[in-house]
Amino acid sequence: MAPTSLSDLKRKDLFQTKGYINAEWVPAKSGKTFDVVDPATLEKIATVPEMGAEDTALAIEAAYETFQSFKKTTPRQRARMLRKWNDLCLEHIDDLALILTLENGKTLTEAKGEVTYAASFLEWFAGEAERTHGEVVPVANQNQRILTFKQPVGVAACLAPWNFPIAMITRKVGAALAAGCTTVWKPAGETPLSCLAQAVLAQEAGFPKGAINVVTTLNLVAEVGKELCTNKLVKKLSFTGSTRVGKLLAEQCAGSLKKLSLELGGNSPFIVFDDAKIETAVEACILAKLRNSGQTCVTANRIMVQKGIYNKFADALTARIKGLKVGKGTEEGVFIGPLTHERAVEKAMVHINDAKKHGGQVILGGAPMDGMGGYFLQPTIIKNMSSQMLTTREETFAPVVGLYEFDTEEEAIKMANDCEVGLGAFIVTESIPRSWRVTEALEVGMVGVNLGLLSACESPFGGVKESGYGREGGRQGIQEYLTVKSMLINVAN
Repeated sequence: MAPTSLSDLKRKDLFQTKGYINAEWVPAKSGKTFDVVDPATLEKIATVPEMGAEDTALAIEAAYETFQSFKKTTPRQRARMLRKWNDLCLEHIDDLALILTLENGKTLTEAKGEVTYAASFLEWFAGEAERTHGEVVPVANQNQRILTFKQPVGVAACLAPWNFPIAMITRKVGAALAAGCTTVWKPAGETPLSCLAQAVLAQEAGFPKGAINVVTTLNLVAEVGKELCTNKLVKKLSFTGSTRVGKLLAEQCAGSLKKLSLELGGNSPFIVFDDAKIETAVEACILAKLRNSGQTCVTANRIMVQKGIYNKFADALTARIKGLKVGKGTEEGVFIGPLTHERAVEKAMVHINDAKKHGGQVILGGAPMDGMGGYFLQPTIIKNMSSQMLTTREETFAPVVGLYEFDTEEEAIKMANDCEVGLGAFIVTESIPRSWRVTEALEVGMVGVNLGLLSACESPFGGVKESGYGREGGRQGIQEYLTVKSMLINVAN
């Protein structure tokens, strides 16, 4: 029988309810707390510290003090600790998945997938730790020799979202620790428990006291964020979240010219061409749109289907989604769980009603699922979408599929690029030349061809335009936490 409650945890110490500063589990200095709620039942599952600027400053100071020695560790030493952390994640995958499901709402199957995905970054950056090569530079002056080498930038602040609270921490922190940086983690207030469980395992993996610090907050997030941005001991900040908040953080970091990585909002087009295989297109759309109940930064927000197969695709997708079970993430057979916020349901309904107002035709769902106890929304499909609708310009972050019709390849590209953000996109086509043409023309950081996923630990993740800058994962990920130093040597007699 699948686990359903915290009492089913095999390793009880993975459930922590305090902040973590300098290798100690601590309450907030103010004594304030906030509750963590299961979005499937609205029941309280934990009470954790409401930390503020004072707590954050202590975490930063601990990380800074440890950095003085941690930066001198060898890449191989750091790699061994990362590999140990990876092994511990996989060893305790059931417990980690259960904690994640209870605070986030995603299914246990998806939660286990996230744990595996999260661990992959630790293994990847363990390898990258030993590949931060410098170079010997060819010189114009024969009396000189020039070489470069790389050094860790310093204390790194890592701010993770609630939709992937484990993977977004390891993707950031794995790179930072591999580079030799020490870290301060700020998990989302909705999902701090997964992050705290990771701190337990990271410390067990051998990272020194002060290398890992976790600040929990829900209502004082602006105060904590400002301290991370303005404290001059912090040299690097990585954030995954909305474009609005990303702009605010960049503004606050400007005073100390921190190095920034910003993975911000998306509005991913999912483009289905006439030559696509319907089954391939439907399965890719299900994954790209409904994973984590539609709450991913690269979720397929605008489903664009060429005129020749528009109705056929709509019918096949509707039939497929009708067969998907909605319910608590701990229940057997559930494919779509609750949304994480009440305001997510409210926003989705605003988008649905706006689409109807502008001529959209709801052919499936279209309403909250009353009586289920949590933040549930019927999987929804809307035909006859147009550029006037809110979904065209905003992320819906819910299981709401809006179907747009297009005629030509050029029209599809124009529609796809007509937005202020550019994180990801998806193409379904059997034409290799077309896949190249369209991929090169799309104004995004990542494109998936005939599939519904855009991320792997070995692939750089990030966007263009107002989706931010910097890359996570791939060989580029660790570079975000390093500086290049040049050494010029006089070799004249």
